[in-house]
Amino acid sequence: MTPPTLTIGEDNLTERQRAVLDAALGLLVDGGDGLTMTGVARRASCSKETLYKWFGDRDGLLTATVQWQAAKVRMVPVDRETLTAKSLAIALEKFGRDLLSVLAGDISVALNRLAVSHAGQEKRNLGAIVLENGRYAMGRRLKPVLQAGRDAGLLSFEDCETAFRTFFGLVVRDVQIRLLLGDRMELDEQTIAADARRAREQFFALYGA
Repeated sequence: MTPPTLTIGEDNLTERQRAVLDAALGLLVDGGDGLTMTGVARRASCSKETLYKWFGDRDGLLTATVQWQAAKVRMVPVDRETLTAKSLAIALEKFGRDLLSVLAGDISVALNRLAVSHAGQEKRNLGAIVLENGRYAMGRRLKPVLQAGRDAGLLSFEDCETAFRTFFGLVVRDVQIRLLLGDRMELDEQTIAADARRAREQFFALYGA
């Protein structure tokens, strides 16, 4: 697989590049395995040469597309020198809200369903791409904040990966699997905010120093 030459993130992409990745997400939702460079070029009204220049190949485009979706879960920056329980709580709640909002969206549900269908199949890389740039990327994004909380004496845990998995589980609970199985859950902004707040409170009850 040729890796994408772009750094994927809201602040690193042009409006045109964001439109192309949104078109690719739309095709994944609509057609699943039917995503091709030709199809994306047609929907986004751009040339295949541009796609190959930006993404390398189809797997590179898939990787960038998943990264673009995952980039919607943003981490509130924290200052390690002045970190307080309040600023840490704000950062964790914001992460939790973004995570639930993204996972509950039609795009993520369709993408994860397709990734599950690819898991373990030869020559089908979407499952590994979603795992690496979804779940694992979330860990790489949040664990430095948890470590900063521990260094500041606000959190107490031995293993950062375990602490991350606990927080992830408190936020997501059974929401993702229910959505993947077709449960029509009512997850409006107010509900998501309340769930993120509850997850933060429970996490501090478990790991607060």
